[in-house]
Amino acid sequence: MQVIFAGLANGNGQPLVDAMHDDFAWTISGQGPWARTWRGKNAVRTELFRPLFAQFAGQYRNTARTFIAEGNTVVVECKGDVATKQGDRYDNDYCYVCRFGDDGKLIALTEYMDTALAERVLAPPQ
Repeated sequence: MQVIFAGLANGNGQPLVDAMHDDFAWTISGQGPWARTWRGKNAVRTELFRPLFAQFAGQYRNTARTFIAEGNTVVVECKGDVATKQGDRYDNDYCYVCRFGDDGKLIALTEYMDTALAERVLAPPQ
């Protein structure tokens, strides 16, 4: 996760994508249009990332503050940094609970974030 977040802090999401298992699942917890689960690496990339990143005016960065690891689970407290094309800041605070398979690939990520901020400044996913 430290390698992944070193990339994300510099606007490079490729290490995250490379770490995902093909059956990877990304869940956004909470209420509202962004709260759901995307199943499969391809679905995460096309149904979550593509519509999300299309709303950003520049390069998205995400900086880790804290890592806590136990067994095959890593919890990351982190902060996003980006402006939307409408000029709003989308600097969300996150807590990611990440589970890894025996092969070292990410099999699941549960995201906890400020869903009210997401609803206020982002168009919902289709």
